[in-house]
Amino acid sequence: MIGVMNVSLYFHIPFCAHRCAYCDFNTYAGQESAIPAYVDALCREIQQVGERAPQSVQVTTIFFGGGTPSLLAPAHYRDLFQAIHRHFQVASHAEISLEANPGTVSLQSLRELRQIGFNRISYGVQSANPTELRLLERIHTYSDVVEAVRWARRAGFENLNLDLIYGLPEQTLASWQRTVELVLGLHPQHLSAYALTLEHGTPFGRWAAKGLLPLPNPDLAAEMYEWLDERLLLHGYAQYEISNWALDETQASTASSALQRPPSRACAHNLQYWRNLPYLGLGAGAHGYANGIRYSNVLRIKTYIERLETKERRTPDKSLPSTDTWPLSSAAVNAHRNTPREEMDETLMTGLRLTVEGVSAVSFRERFGVELTDLYGEKIERLTRLGLLEWTEDRLRLTRRGRLLGNQVFMQFVGE
Repeated sequence: MIGVMNVSLYFHIPFCAHRCAYCDFNTYAGQESAIPAYVDALCREIQQVGERAPQSVQVTTIFFGGGTPSLLAPAHYRDLFQAIHRHFQVASHAEISLEANPGTVSLQSLRELRQIGFNRISYGVQSANPTELRLLERIHTYSDVVEAVRWARRAGFENLNLDLIYGLPEQTLASWQRTVELVLGLHPQHLSAYALTLEHGTPFGRWAAKGLLPLPNPDLAAEMYEWLDERLLLHGYAQYEISNWALDETQASTASSALQRPPSRACAHNLQYWRNLPYLGLGAGAHGYANGIRYSNVLRIKTYIERLETKERRTPDKSLPSTDTWPLSSAAVNAHRNTPREEMDETLMTGLRLTVEGVSAVSFRERFGVELTDLYGEKIERLTRLGLLEWTEDRLRLTRRGRLLGNQVFMQFVGE
């Protein structure tokens, strides 16, 4: 569409029934009474950003993350979807996702969410082991997961993701394999698996620093990761990003080496991030990137609501030209206009997360007018010699070994 900017919308829902011990996201427990005012503030931010867009904006994906977005009632989402459609053009094929905790949904709520417009659900499963779920302080059981999946199918959801965490303290390979086998029996279209990280400021981080929590075994975690990839491949899942696997329903074989594109059930919203394309972040603590500006909103729920009530817009960075710089709303507190070189660095680093697609030298040249190898040739050559990067036709990708050491590869391109 000529003159139309394709963007994704990310909404941060910071409410939780209980904040898990490993979580370092911007979430708050015990503030559910603020949900109605928060939804009103989100509607105001949608209006602010939508009305000030410099050109026609088409939304191709919408993602509600958190926190626990499933704590909001379907009526809240009706209000939000009305505001979205009032101020943005939503593509008919848009992927619309909701993160949910298995213990916070019902068949009726899922049916209503499907009618409102959601077409993808992402459940935070994490583990099927009761001891591991208690360690993580999850409020659900694996029985809740099974029931939530069954309800989602009955409600009409044909696109389902399940999140898992591996590398837990004292987790065994056998326990991890048991979780994976049980989850595969639920036949999700998409699976995400993340290694546990002990973040500063979380209970897990404090306990580990005091010696009260055993540190995860990195060698065992690597073994879990490699076993998972091999097992998922046997079940028809293609790995298309370091931590993500999906079914491909458009061809018979889904072997990663056979694909030159992400599988059909890849998360379109997250592909927008990894391709370094525009997305608008709305809500407390949300991050966004559009019009060459990376920005983030104020963290606290109360302050976010107050800022949207007053409608006062402030420029969070004196280097930005004015308080009306799109896509900043009155909730924005940090903003930075990328230099061309920063945009190229970020495009390379995020694109390398895509294990199949990687970074196309042709697409890079078309986007930036320079050759990938002219800018990064020496480092690419060194990382290739180390067996961490490889060229497949014109695409630069991580090797299988490079996927285990991805962060070390990415750090080579920080501040280029």
